[in-house]
Amino acid sequence: NKEIFLRELISNASDALDKIRFMSLTDPNVLGDNKDLTIKIHVDKENKVLHVTDTGIGMTKQDLIKNLGTIAKSGTSEFLSKLQDGSSGDTSSLIGQFGVGFYSAFLVADTVVVTSKHNDDKQHIWTSDAASFTIAEDPRADEQLGRGTRVSLYLKDEAQDFLETDSIKNLIKKYSEFIAFDIYLYTSKTVEVEEEEDEEEVAEKKEGDDAEVEVDEDKPKEKKKVSKTVWDWEIINANKPIWTRKTKDITPEEYTNFYKAFSKDDKEPLSHIHFTAEGEVTFRSILYVPSEAPSNFFQEYGAQTTNIKMYVRRVFITDEFQDMMPKYLSFIRGVVDSDDLPLNVSRETLQQHKLLKVIKKKLIRKALEMIKKMEPEEFKKFYKEFGTALKLGLLEDHNNRTRLAKLLRFKSSHDAEEMTSLEDYVSRMKKDQANIFFVGGQTREEAERSPFTERLLKRGFEVLYLTEPVDEYAIQNLPEFEGHRFQNAAKEGLKFGDETEEETKHFEELQTKYEPLTKWLGEKMSDEIEKAVISTRLSESPCALVASQYGWDGNMERIMKAQAYAKEQDANTGFYASQKKTLEINPRHPLVKKLLARVEAGDDDESTTLDLARVMVDTARLRSGYSLDNSAKFASRIERMLRLSVGVSADEQVEAEPEFKKPEPAADEEPEEDLEADGSDKPPADKETRDEL
Repeated sequence: NKEIFLRELISNASDALDKIRFMSLTDPNVLGDNKDLTIKIHVDKENKVLHVTDTGIGMTKQDLIKNLGTIAKSGTSEFLSKLQDGSSGDTSSLIGQFGVGFYSAFLVADTVVVTSKHNDDKQHIWTSDAASFTIAEDPRADEQLGRGTRVSLYLKDEAQDFLETDSIKNLIKKYSEFIAFDIYLYTSKTVEVEEEEDEEEVAEKKEGDDAEVEVDEDKPKEKKKVSKTVWDWEIINANKPIWTRKTKDITPEEYTNFYKAFSKDDKEPLSHIHFTAEGEVTFRSILYVPSEAPSNFFQEYGAQTTNIKMYVRRVFITDEFQDMMPKYLSFIRGVVDSDDLPLNVSRETLQQHKLLKVIKKKLIRKALEMIKKMEPEEFKKFYKEFGTALKLGLLEDHNNRTRLAKLLRFKSSHDAEEMTSLEDYVSRMKKDQANIFFVGGQTREEAERSPFTERLLKRGFEVLYLTEPVDEYAIQNLPEFEGHRFQNAAKEGLKFGDETEEETKHFEELQTKYEPLTKWLGEKMSDEIEKAVISTRLSESPCALVASQYGWDGNMERIMKAQAYAKEQDANTGFYASQKKTLEINPRHPLVKKLLARVEAGDDDESTTLDLARVMVDTARLRSGYSLDNSAKFASRIERMLRLSVGVSADEQVEAEPEFKKPEPAADEEPEEDLEADGSDKPPADKETRDEL
């Protein structure tokens, strides 16, 4: 990546300015007459030279030999190979010092000339073509820097793009926008100026005027305006790194303006967090939550983003780290600046650095902390946009599962309008309630009318309604919350926790009473159900199909069948889908009572009783959220029930459709020609025959 050469040169210049500023704290005289600490970049398009000048500490002759000579002798390719295989020793400790990143200049330049003046030495010129170098005292009296360094790059033919001021300006903003010192670029702009008339032209006009014209001397003369190109120094890095300042010194407006500047988002962020992390690695960071999710956030979920910008000593390194934020937090935007990471020119080398894992861990925790501390109204807006992402986080980030669980919100039977948190649910739990009850559905209305919630709601239990496809996946990855396990109301093993001895005894009596029916249903419909039992969860519905603990309930089955990449006849999918359900019947429902009476009486018309039972099971299948395996048979049974209800015999056939004969052709009409014997429908060959037809 050739464009990093400018980043490296500016970084070196910044280091030199830092050193002279540090020295001036104890000895102000080191600044001399040149107290401005700046970096200036000048593009000489005519001579194809790019100059980078700083007013930093400068280098002596020995510094030039020591810092630049070794790299120039080794050559670019040799230095890179040594950096990669580690044969040159601890090169990472040198990165950031003047000279080590300097090799990148030869990526774009055939010749590099460094002019430098140190307070303790005369000004010298160092020249190199990447194979060898020369150094000499600078004899030019009019080119004395006073203090500092100028790097002049004589660009290669293929690097002529870097002679465009717009290209240089974009590179400065991309990599070095937040350098602590002002960066100036020599740029041109067009301005309107008033043109002064030449004295000879004025005299000629007077001589040419023969007639006397009365002139109003008090009236101001209108001067002609012309466009003129003006060259001047323009500051490029006007935006300063506010993350280096204390939070108490930064106003909310400054945080917002900074967010808009680096994210290119014209909307205000919902929230932000500004912190300094210390320990194994020290870094500063500001993280933001945008007000809206990108339009393609979930369509391209998991795609690489450029929302976190990594800086090392305020020098931009990259925004393409894949693992800086997990996928579910990829909407978070911000900057990270560390002094502990090496200022590597290679993004790949830095990405493998062990300290990045420490940074990532702290960023995730701070991001979740920022979300948790949002005001209620802000959190509502956030959850509307990014709530699904947090639920996906339960599937991806097991280390932060507890933190994520506290941020989740679900629809609940407690409030028809507001969503509830798990913490609030637990605080409202009944005294003897052990589990957190939930049920899935496509909508809140469907979940509310589910047969599985009838007895729960009647007994005063709160039920969570999982209406998003990801909800059940999220709950499956959250075994418990604050010591309470989750109980799917649509699966077997439902326990209320507040049953009395009298209630338990009554239930056992009902089991004995309805044993003939449950046994008969289990035998007659063994191909469809695992067993039939008396239900404790039904209140109004006659029956329901309950999934096993390891099977799919109706809502999950619907979601799995709707998967875009579902594999037909997949063994894993088939295992869960083929799990037989338990038929639970409501002993207080009149239809169930009637069915028990018919079974006990041994009704001769067993087919009708079996049809009644099968229709009940099919309707229970639909009410429980499952799909019918054979809708044609279901329709036939419904038709049979309708016939019986209106007194139509089950054997009565549909009236035959009358046959209508085709009329014979009239005597004066010739019959149409038959098709050819071979069955082809070829048109007649001659025109006369075609006309007759």
